[in-house]
Amino acid sequence: MMRIALGVEYDGSAFCGWQFQDHSPSVQAAVERALAKVADAPLRVICAGRTDTGVHATEQVIHFDTEVSRSMRSWVFGANANLPKEVVILWATPVSEEFHARFSALRRRYRYVIYNRNVRPTFLARRTAWNFRPLDEARMAAAGRLLLGEHDFTSYRAMGCQAKSPVRTVYDLDVSRKGELIFIDIEANAFLHHMVRNIAGVLMAIGAEERPVEWAAEVLTHCDRTLGGVTAPPAGLYLTRVTYPQQFPLPQIDGSAALW
Repeated sequence: MMRIALGVEYDGSAFCGWQFQDHSPSVQAAVERALAKVADAPLRVICAGRTDTGVHATEQVIHFDTEVSRSMRSWVFGANANLPKEVVILWATPVSEEFHARFSALRRRYRYVIYNRNVRPTFLARRTAWNFRPLDEARMAAAGRLLLGEHDFTSYRAMGCQAKSPVRTVYDLDVSRKGELIFIDIEANAFLHHMVRNIAGVLMAIGAEERPVEWAAEVLTHCDRTLGGVTAPPAGLYLTRVTYPQQFPLPQIDGSAALW
């Protein structure tokens, strides 16, 4: 039995999210069908982090176990030949049985992309979150710094979040602008359901000067989702990197480099 890890890039616009669903197409189902064609046998994959409907990834990490012998090139190009155009395998590498795409991960990094102009976008409509209000990225960055460190993020998670603990550690939260695009880059040990989108909603309200910079920290102290901001739309969200211990040397790419 061999364990293989892969990097997966996808445009989530056409999918109900990563996880398999009976009623709608999922990224997981597309990937498993493509890999099964290469293996000539059913395969089940495990991912680093499940993404929601409409959310994208520049490098999701997955693994699977198989008794089938194929070259790493065959797994990549064979699967890509059977994947829809919205999904592509970036790389494949053998790993030890101790590796687990989800449980071995130390950190996860997301980028939230906002198209900030007074008229809606066309080409980037499904790949960015449009906000027509002029946003001050410096105010957003200052507010984001208040969320660094270990906190109870109850106010920033979905009401239906099933995580046992709301405590997470945010290592980095940076806000930058490039023309009409604003980027929120955030890295943490793990994320709660809708955590990044809820943070983005709060930061956009602060950037529009509807709320003071300090509001980002005040929302934390409430520990009440109903006292937080709106949940930002999924189209602007990308999983860009998953970090693993050095004992698992994966051929990873800089996911954020693919986003403008």
